Amino acid sequence: MAHTTIFRVVLVNLLLQLQLVLANVPAVIVFGDSSVDTGNNNQIATVVKSNFEPYGRDYYGGKPTGRFSNGRVFTDFISEAFGIKLAMPAYLDPAHNMTDMATGVCFASAGTGYDNATSNVLSVVPLWKQLEYYKKYREELMDYLGQEKAETVLREALYIIGLGTNDFLENYYAVPGRSSEFSIEEYRNFLAGIAGGFVEALYGLGARKISLGGLPPMGCLPLERTRNLFFGGGCIEEYNNVAKEFNVKIQGLVSKLNDQLSGIQLVFSDPYDILSQIIQNPELFGFTNAKESCCGTGYFEMGYLCDKNNPFTCRDANKYVFWDSFHPTERTSGLVADHAVKTDLAGFLVP
Repeated sequence: MAHTTIFRVVLVNLLLQLQLVLANVPAVIVFGDSSVDTGNNNQIATVVKSNFEPYGRDYYGGKPTGRFSNGRVFTDFISEAFGIKLAMPAYLDPAHNMTDMATGVCFASAGTGYDNATSNVLSVVPLWKQLEYYKKYREELMDYLGQEKAETVLREALYIIGLGTNDFLENYYAVPGRSSEFSIEEYRNFLAGIAGGFVEALYGLGARKISLGGLPPMGCLPLERTRNLFFGGGCIEEYNNVAKEFNVKIQGLVSKLNDQLSGIQLVFSDPYDILSQIIQNPELFGFTNAKESCCGTGYFEMGYLCDKNNPFTCRDANKYVFWDSFHPTERTSGLVADHAVKTDLAGFLVP
């Protein structure tokens, strides 16, 4: 057993050395919500789960993992694009150890947001707690690789931050509290302030390559279209405008922090435009349906409502932009990731 452990440590060290030579990014480290959660919610007491069929039916081995998808999610594809690994391990998953996580790890929790009040709605892992887990991970990585090598990995790693949709759709517009406390503009400023503080905290812990994600056209999610059925089932443009205005604010934040924080490489990763193109012209991307989701009736099912016994679930998720009423299919996530790698994240790739 001791010899096996030593062999694994040596192998991981060799792989890391190879990645440091061949790539600018030896690891991908992820914070966020269900758009990037790879299974952390499986380990906490919340109703926001997807570790059951038909979730994961197109994942390796056809098994549900806790990803809110029929297969892989955005950051899995990013990790693959950087030549690291095909799937991101969830930090809280006891099936993974430092051998798995030395080249990247996911701290994201479905249902969370920048605002602590958002994570409280469904009892999920708040962003501040994800940062605490990361601090613990740093210590574990240093014990595993040694301080010098671990610091190199942490400095050269790509940090991906992807959240914000829940702050608006599951908090501000859904439950009383923040909407009476803040105007929508004030709430955007409040969230942007938290985002900036989080980036600064990561920077203070040694992170230098950071992707801060924007919001998607959230008024076009099938669930939001369903809420708009009385008016024809179109996208809720108010929500789309909120997303666009928030993205402008995040872009400004990125510019400001790049000027203020020496040596940081902070980029804004914008999913809005590519997703809008896919939703408005699905046939150009090989899809046949961009309005309803694959799971169930396609109008409202997600989480436990998206179950394997629902007779309406589609047979071929590749034809659908959305898997459930809130989340994209694996194929859509792959297209968005490919776009990000060719645009926003291109500067992190070896020429």
